[in-house]
Amino acid sequence: MNEWRNWSGLESATPSSVEDPANTDAVVAAVERARTEGTTVKMVGTGHSFTAVSAPEDTMLRPHRLSGILAVDREAMTVTAGAGTRLEDLNRQLEVLGLSLHNMGDIAEQTLAGAISTGTHGTGGVAASLSAQVVGVELVTGTGEVLRATEEVEPDLLSAARLGLGALGILTTVKFRVEPLFVLEARETPMTWDEALDGFDDRVAAHHHVDTYWFPHTDRMLTKTNDRLDVGVEEAEPLSRLRYWWDDEFLSNRFFGAANRVTNRFPRTIGPFNQVSSRLLTARTYSDAAHRVFTSPRGVVFREMEYAVPREAGLTALRECRAAIEASDLRVTFPVEIRVTPGDDVALSTACGRDSLYLAFHTHRDADHRAYFALLEPILRAHDGRPHWGKVHTRTAADLAPAYPRFGEFLSLRDKLDPDRVFANAYLRRVLGD
Repeated sequence: MNEWRNWSGLESATPSSVEDPANTDAVVAAVERARTEGTTVKMVGTGHSFTAVSAPEDTMLRPHRLSGILAVDREAMTVTAGAGTRLEDLNRQLEVLGLSLHNMGDIAEQTLAGAISTGTHGTGGVAASLSAQVVGVELVTGTGEVLRATEEVEPDLLSAARLGLGALGILTTVKFRVEPLFVLEARETPMTWDEALDGFDDRVAAHHHVDTYWFPHTDRMLTKTNDRLDVGVEEAEPLSRLRYWWDDEFLSNRFFGAANRVTNRFPRTIGPFNQVSSRLLTARTYSDAAHRVFTSPRGVVFREMEYAVPREAGLTALRECRAAIEASDLRVTFPVEIRVTPGDDVALSTACGRDSLYLAFHTHRDADHRAYFALLEPILRAHDGRPHWGKVHTRTAADLAPAYPRFGEFLSLRDKLDPDRVFANAYLRRVLGD
């Protein structure tokens, strides 16, 4: 039996057939066959979206043969790669070439197509999302046509397709704007709630990238600032192997995962556990190649809801979410993550047309996330929040359309490129309509 299941275990599907296309022609053949049969086809990634955005209904295409760097243009500072390339593999290959992406999120297991199609983002910088760093794509439309879009040729298509939810076509190649390999210095500092929020705006203004975490049921926060150093990678000062193992592998993964299995059974222990765990994370400073500072191992499986609210409303929304959690009888082990991004011009980007503050809420995979997310989602919606496309939310096309100034433009392009809804699935019908 063919089965697809996402990383969190929250979504699954049983497609009727599975194919492993090795080139664009094979993708075209699969699309044309599905269109003729009146069925659907879906290219899946590594399943790191928490939604069923890539869940296949009929034919499932796996992307692993569409991988690797295909072209490097050092004059234009662009790199083209197969859409099925995993981000961690691209990062490794770019480092060998002395190149780097400008910004990225905190995991690297996704395929390039999956990461850009759902709006994966980091924090700070000139461009925060991976989609905003894309300057070219090749995709196969629902009619089997192969289209190529760049900033000069079909720029409107590029704006939509670089965060297309898999609704406009199947991406086969992705071209990124890159820059010379650089080193980031990370400083991680425990703070109180008041200290972190009172200095939040100044901290964001003073550093290239800022990531902040609040530990529910405590007054404790952790801030991480990343700043560029004018040194080569060989001069960087990464964590020692022992410190890395203790902090990132043992405390953040093994210990945290084991503790969650206990606190899931005994929820009354969560408050004391958060008090202890928030104090185990001590200050540290280290530097390394950018991609090794941006990304971290994630061995504990979780579920997540994340919303982008206008930057000016962000801290107010955070305070309201804390008040709601503290007034409830919910017990939450995972910290709340706070990130800030510049606005961009990507049609379905959660940061389209506005600077944004992102609030991300997590639960362990064995904990019931529904009451927690349902408590906070109305607060985030009230602040004109936009849900991350790859993370849990309850929004539909009817209430998403007013949140995006270019939503109608995207739907019109979908009608043109996939008139028979060859790429549709239940998630896309909910968020985009039939």
